[in-house]
Amino acid sequence: MHTQLTARRELLLLLSLAGIQFTHIVDFMIMMPLGPQLTRLFDISFAEFGLLVSAYTVAAGLSGLFATTFIDRFDRKRLLLTLYVLFALTTVACGIAPTYGWLMAARIASGFFGGVLSTMTQTIIGDVVPFDRRGRATGIVMTSFSVATVAGVPAGLLFANLWGWHSAFFAIGVLCVAVGAMANYSVPKLDAHVAHAKDKHVLHAMGQVLGEPNQRMALLLSATMMFGVFTIIPYITLYLQNNQIMAAHEIPWLYFCGGVVTLFSGRWVGGVTDRLGKRKTFQRAVLFSIVPMVVVTLLVPMPLPFVLLASTTLFFAMNARMIPGMALLTSAANPKFRGTFMSLNGAVQSFSMGAAAWVGGMLLQSEPSGQVTHYWLCAVVATCASLTAFALAKRVTMHE
Repeated sequence: MHTQLTARRELLLLLSLAGIQFTHIVDFMIMMPLGPQLTRLFDISFAEFGLLVSAYTVAAGLSGLFATTFIDRFDRKRLLLTLYVLFALTTVACGIAPTYGWLMAARIASGFFGGVLSTMTQTIIGDVVPFDRRGRATGIVMTSFSVATVAGVPAGLLFANLWGWHSAFFAIGVLCVAVGAMANYSVPKLDAHVAHAKDKHVLHAMGQVLGEPNQRMALLLSATMMFGVFTIIPYITLYLQNNQIMAAHEIPWLYFCGGVVTLFSGRWVGGVTDRLGKRKTFQRAVLFSIVPMVVVTLLVPMPLPFVLLASTTLFFAMNARMIPGMALLTSAANPKFRGTFMSLNGAVQSFSMGAAAWVGGMLLQSEPSGQVTHYWLCAVVATCASLTAFALAKRVTMHE
């Protein structure tokens, strides 16, 4: 089912997919540091601002479920470009929002299209890149997360500080034009799967995916994999700053150092995944990640280099398990219904992220002094989820 591409064309394709992921991730992440400006401008509470952030993830999860009804019925290239144009338009709509209600509607729409885009990029990797190079390919595309952390969000904040919060969204929209043009050139026509969906009920593909034990196991693996990350990650800044482990002006170093390390280690992890094997690399990375999870949640005031060493190791470990984990999941999908599987997987991951963040918030407590306590409980839950993912990885069969 693979479309043969030259090495140069395949690299350009992967860079295009990475660019699509980059714009989607920056669009999601940019909202959080814009909080002070938006709460003042729209005169909203922190809870209402929190809805703006969470609405994006929930919409992405719902779009994953909706996409299962049509994603395998269209040519991948045409569907990808159509969704990307709609994503760009809704992102620009965020920038021109005159009211809180308008901005909320635009964020929901942007999350809806962005969620399907993430699914499409992973699906195309599975369709185009041969099994023995899929780990490296996933590593290249997933460097977009690191670049978004290191360069995308700081650049967006720079635009916002210089020309207002609107400009951050306009800049993403302009970048979408360039990335979309590159994708139009590099993504080949991919419609071999359409014949399998022809004359089938819209829920046929979903039934085929959920009816196969191996794919159900893979979705459960995906849920536990994400749950083990997002009980901890959303609260790192809150814990470090409120407990006076890092000052507010030092927080950017947290993301910069973590982003740089994952940026330069992503391709290496992808190469190791292909040489050592997706399952074995994932399982080893999961076990390794438990150590920095526990260390970070038990940090006390100490010199900044030691704090950054612990946090950067955590970022590296999380990325090191995501790359082989996603390659494993992509390979676990039945090729005939890979698009449907990846759509369901995107929905499962989005809902798992939301549930994990909610559980983590419920575990945390605040002292009268403002210090955050019981963060270590988040590590306990994350460790349990990670060990479950380790065990499930043994039971997932990959299609070579």
